[in-house]
Amino acid sequence: MIQPHGGKLVDRVLEGKTKEEALARTAKAPRLTIDAELVSDVENIATGVYSPLKGFLGEADFRSVLASSRLRGDVAWTIPIVLDVDRATADGLKEGREVLLAVGGGSPVAVLHLEEKYGIDRGEMAEKVFGTRDPAHPGVAKVLGLKEVFLAGPVDLLEMTPTPFDRWKLAPRETRVLFESKGWRTVVGFQTRNTPHLGHEYVQKAALTFVDGLFINPVIGRKKKGDFKDEVILASYEEAIRRYYIKDRTAMAILQMEMRYAGPREAIHHAIIRKNFGCTHIIIGRDHAGVGSFYPPFAAQDIFADFPDLGITPMFFRSFSYCRTCGSVVNEKICPHPPEEHIQFSGTKIRDLLVKGECPPPELMRPEVARVIMAFEEPFND
Repeated sequence: MIQPHGGKLVDRVLEGKTKEEALARTAKAPRLTIDAELVSDVENIATGVYSPLKGFLGEADFRSVLASSRLRGDVAWTIPIVLDVDRATADGLKEGREVLLAVGGGSPVAVLHLEEKYGIDRGEMAEKVFGTRDPAHPGVAKVLGLKEVFLAGPVDLLEMTPTPFDRWKLAPRETRVLFESKGWRTVVGFQTRNTPHLGHEYVQKAALTFVDGLFINPVIGRKKKGDFKDEVILASYEEAIRRYYIKDRTAMAILQMEMRYAGPREAIHHAIIRKNFGCTHIIIGRDHAGVGSFYPPFAAQDIFADFPDLGITPMFFRSFSYCRTCGSVVNEKICPHPPEEHIQFSGTKIRDLLVKGECPPPELMRPEVARVIMAFEEPFND
């Protein structure tokens, strides 16, 4: 099986006696409330999704990631994973001490071993990660709203936070066991924040032709307005997989993580994560992880040339459409017919039809999938 990113799968989940000792040791430690997105980051660090990270980035690694898309040890890493607090809160925390991380008024979910506190230039961070400082970009808006100080250090997970989607959640050590039990030596990962249309099915099955298994890995977490709700994505994929995919060749589990919409940098981030799950390949389509017109359509594919040591193979799909003459989904390499014979897979067009209560044509979306989506009173994020 493919090695995790950095060579070793991180495991910082405390159980049994070590968990009891940590709780006793930190009984009087300061407590910091974190939001759902930071909880997801903590869990992803602790369970190895973000291997080789063992905690939130220190300043040297943070600046290295911004400057070169690599950690100080020259391991590829493109998205800063950080914990922000206001200055008054930071002043009340001492480096070298432990901090309990909690959700709301609930029990602590993790221990942060605070090694460092540092300030950042939010505009510079936005420019480096997203290639723009325009607050119309949802990722930029999030970064510009970060608090003044970052806390850095390893984390130990005390408790997984329950979500409505736990039955779809698998950690990398579990997906690796699953793939091995299925006899899959090669696995292609598919990143998605959308419900499946026929174009998605086409690229998934085309990629599956060359590997042993397909791992559909929807992002569950904060998304921009107008994106499909998490429960809609999962219900529609369950229906599609049940009807149109070979069970022994297909697996689905969620990636609990917010979308950053960082385009090329996020494409590399997604590839690293799927490598940690045990994928040997990842599908990278047009405008992967992009938003609006902030990135050229194939920037997320071109960036892989800068990471020859990534250790996971990208499978590029540049364009595809439904050809009326061919009667099937095609790409520019296999179809000789003119553009007027092609129906493009426009997410906006499909969304507009669903909003009107109209079923997209079967050339674009399986009717069974469309009916699942339309059964939700409001399938889109407000």
